Amino acid sequence: MPGTDKQLLHLVFGGELSSVGAMEFADLSKLDIVGIYPNYKTAYDAWKQAAQGSVDSAQTRYFIVHLHRLLEPDATAG
Repeated sequence: MPGTDKQLLHLVFGGELSSVGAMEFADLSKLDIVGIYPNYKTAYDAWKQAAQGSVDSAQTRYFIVHLHRLLEPDATAG
């Protein structure tokens, strides 16, 4: 793939939690998969936009998953 930067894939997703203090989703079929991004900066920007769009719902949370850490757990992050 062209470019010199290493891909550090990140997944942004979210949805309504079962309660404000829980880390369990109320309905897995309604998860919002925002997207997969090539670096943390673009993932963070997408997360921020999604999170700000759900500010009126206290039980809705968005997360950034470092996919590159799951794909290459022994590699050190750059």
